[in-house]
Amino acid sequence: MLLLSYLILFLYSLSIVVIFVYGLAQLNLLINYLKSKKLIDNSQKFNFTNPTEIPLVTIQLPIFNEKYVVERLLNAIAKLEYPKEKLEIQVLDDSNDDSTSITKRIVADLSQLGLDIKYINRSNRSGFKAGALKEGLVIAKGEFIAIFDADFVPQKEWLLQTIPYFKDKTIGVVQTRWGHLNRNYSVLTKIQAFALDAHFTLEQVGRNSKSHFINFNGTAGVWRKQCIIDAGNWESDTLTEDLDLSYRAQLKKWKFKYLEHIVTPAELPAIISAARSQQFRWNKGGAENLRKMFFRIIKAKTMTPKNKIHGILHLMNSSLFLAIFIMALLSVPVLYIKSFYVQLETFFDAMLFFIITTIIFFIYYWIAFKNTQGNDFFKFTKSFLTFFIIAMGFSFNNTIAVLEGLWGKKSEFVRTPKLNIEDRKGKWKDNKYISKKISKKVLAEGILSGYFLFGIYSSYSLNDYSLLLLHLMLFFGFGFVFVKSITDTK
Repeated sequence: MLLLSYLILFLYSLSIVVIFVYGLAQLNLLINYLKSKKLIDNSQKFNFTNPTEIPLVTIQLPIFNEKYVVERLLNAIAKLEYPKEKLEIQVLDDSNDDSTSITKRIVADLSQLGLDIKYINRSNRSGFKAGALKEGLVIAKGEFIAIFDADFVPQKEWLLQTIPYFKDKTIGVVQTRWGHLNRNYSVLTKIQAFALDAHFTLEQVGRNSKSHFINFNGTAGVWRKQCIIDAGNWESDTLTEDLDLSYRAQLKKWKFKYLEHIVTPAELPAIISAARSQQFRWNKGGAENLRKMFFRIIKAKTMTPKNKIHGILHLMNSSLFLAIFIMALLSVPVLYIKSFYVQLETFFDAMLFFIITTIIFFIYYWIAFKNTQGNDFFKFTKSFLTFFIIAMGFSFNNTIAVLEGLWGKKSEFVRTPKLNIEDRKGKWKDNKYISKKISKKVLAEGILSGYFLFGIYSSYSLNDYSLLLLHLMLFFGFGFVFVKSITDTK
């Protein structure tokens, strides 16, 4: 029994240490971010007052069954300010439903306005999004390739703000910050925006300012066509083809330019099944890329040791959920071990040091919140707690994704349903793309909610409240995910 207790404590402690190391990495990125604010951007830029410096650009729009948002997307693209003779638009439509007729009609209408817009429909989804982008690239006229997913609505000045940075021939990618069309639609969209704001400010700027690995975020960015080809072109052996190509490009010494000040609005998943699907794809894809890129990064002669460390930690982002879930699962037996083995009191006292991890995250997210939402500390604290609670509730879903990615289990690229919801009046119940099935993972989350309710009861029965707050958060987190997953199917 004592041996089992020591094994549990070892795994529990290891998980906490992993989370702490991740926290230190985020703290370093925060410091980088704050330092970057003191820097003056002296980037070379094309002079667009000189027509000879305006390059040819291809916009790629990879879509699949986007009945509800394709018109909004194409209308936004049609409004982009750029010389028509220097702009090509590829609508890469892999759809297999009646949305194809809608898309064809809109493309035909826009073509009548003088736009060089092409409708490309593949007979199969080979390679999914990566396959569509790769096929479109073969016939793309542009020297630069801008990419937008179906739920994005770029501002009309977008190309004029991004393309000039490619004057520097070493820059392979220009990435802009995501905005949120429906941030305030629900608790779910609010916490997604809260998390993404931190990624798109502190994390991306913190990495880019020190030339660490960053990633093209799949959309709202521009690639130099030569960079794509030089890095080995799009590959579909992971669920995050954008992260994969980003790392291969940077290993080839291509530079990325991140533009925090240019915000590209997009729609957040408004229902939990869509959020679960997106989270699963992102986290599994991250783990797949860790498996694919780990030794390439270690062996790379073009990267400094610090760049390699940050690169590995970046690819391990999704694995953080594995550490969180193990820590959470073992926290209940740890409560009993603490009660039964009083000789371990010094060990548990030492573990209090790791409270600092929560403090680091609190400061990290506060800076991100303040820079995007203002100085409302009460609103931030409420958002932070809500985010932490619901993130814990997603930890089982994301842990399964990470394990599948690390194990090498392949799965189909499952798109995130777009709902065309921009405010509280938006409706989604009749959306044909929403799955009404309840997965086994949802039932497991219901059981886990009950498990942590037992943890709460254990605090009272053992008269030890050291983990009560943690178990309350886990109970409400898994409970929220479970209940929402049930109610959103009705």
